[in-house]
Amino acid sequence: MPPRPEPAPTQNIPGVRHLIAVGSGKGGVGKTTVAVNLAVAMAELGRMVGLLDADVYGPNVPLMMGKREMPQVHEQNRIEPLSQYGVRFMSMGLLNPGDKPTIWRGPMLHSAMQQFLRNVIWGDLDDLILDLPPGTGDIALSLAQSVPLSGAIVVTTPSDVSLEDGRKALNMFQQLKIRVLGVVENMSTFQCPHCHHDIDIFSHGGGEATAEKFGVPFLGALPLLPAVRVGGDSGHPVAVEGEASEPAKPYFDLARRVIEAVDAAATADDILRVRA
Repeated sequence: MPPRPEPAPTQNIPGVRHLIAVGSGKGGVGKTTVAVNLAVAMAELGRMVGLLDADVYGPNVPLMMGKREMPQVHEQNRIEPLSQYGVRFMSMGLLNPGDKPTIWRGPMLHSAMQQFLRNVIWGDLDDLILDLPPGTGDIALSLAQSVPLSGAIVVTTPSDVSLEDGRKALNMFQQLKIRVLGVVENMSTFQCPHCHHDIDIFSHGGGEATAEKFGVPFLGALPLLPAVRVGGDSGHPVAVEGEASEPAKPYFDLARRVIEAVDAAATADDILRVRA
């Protein structure tokens, strides 16, 4: 049997410093909500931020960002991303709007991701956040093989069902040799609006315990808040309200931890390259 060919080397996206994947082992954990509010919070903190909705089958970023018009296409099929809340973003939901499903096999998914990465005019960005589809399928592998990811964030709820699949996502990133920036525990607690007691609807603490088990950072726990759901449904993410807003503050805390982690990782990589 002939030897298996080596994968093609990854190629940078001109002008983009960091590529940050946001993934989860399963759907329904609020991964896109985290990605959108993280992107907006990072932009509010002064970063130049892009957001790529890589969830081709369930592209919810346009709804959550409150902007849906068809992007402009320039010469050589160069696509102008939309801009909202200081974030440049692109999504299959802008090209295939409405309720029409995207029924594609792996090669078409790979081609679409390459177009979104290479043909979109991202410009100069500090951070391009990639909102991955749930699970451990083709798109995550395609991205890992085509662009040098700076790191990945795994979003989970504290329930055992979610954590079981979250561990699969962590193992996937580690097997693909992608640095895990940390774990986010979403929907961690709910505060009753009447008695103001915390209620652990989906349990509590599992995300931090999982991060410790895998030897990766715990980036924080995000509460389950009606305002976050309303913001996503209305196209006005809570992070737009700024750090002084109580519902938005956890996302700004998360954004600072992510910025610190990705900048530290880049510095470490630069040192290793110099030594090599």
